[in-house]
Amino acid sequence: MKTVILANGTFPSHLIPLARLHAADMIVCCDGAAEKLVANGLEPGIIIGDLDSVSPELRERYRNILVQDTDQETNDLTKAVNWCIAAGIGEVTIIGATGIREDHTLGNISLLADYSSRIDAVMLTDTGSFRAYDRSVTIDSHPGQQVSLFSIDPLLKVTSAGLKYPLNNLTLHSWWRGTLNESEGDSFSLEFVSGQLILFTEY
Repeated sequence: MKTVILANGTFPSHLIPLARLHAADMIVCCDGAAEKLVANGLEPGIIIGDLDSVSPELRERYRNILVQDTDQETNDLTKAVNWCIAAGIGEVTIIGATGIREDHTLGNISLLADYSSRIDAVMLTDTGSFRAYDRSVTIDSHPGQQVSLFSIDPLLKVTSAGLKYPLNNLTLHSWWRGTLNESEGDSFSLEFVSGQLILFTEY
């Protein structure tokens, strides 16, 4: 089952996330994201969160698929991911998790590291994709594709092959340190011993 989680950030305009959204078998909406989804002619499968951003009209219309979770120790995106895991869903695409507020954007991207051990999650934006890895990996690519690396762990060291600016046991102690690189061919590889790496690749 193709499952998309739609967060309440900027609704996508790029063809790739839009196509993924339209092809979904299940769309899990984070609270007020349901308003944007319906306004764009699509139907939610589940609406989850505090539900304080859902209009009375949509509350009534979708009353059978509302999941109210008022836990203040986590955000609506994580509530949606947890719901998917509990439902036995092993793979999700996250859309609408960036834009509008930069603090939400940074927080949501960083959460990919938390999700990676429990579910296969990719985050699509209007410029590219984010995915977290907890082991060395080889990525299919194309020449000139823009690549950036981030780590929550300031001690993580990474070595690359196939990137324009080679990384040789580079410590990602600051968020800028692994950014603005470029693939030189049809693939590139990243080697690291431990920790979690968040990779951005442009479309």
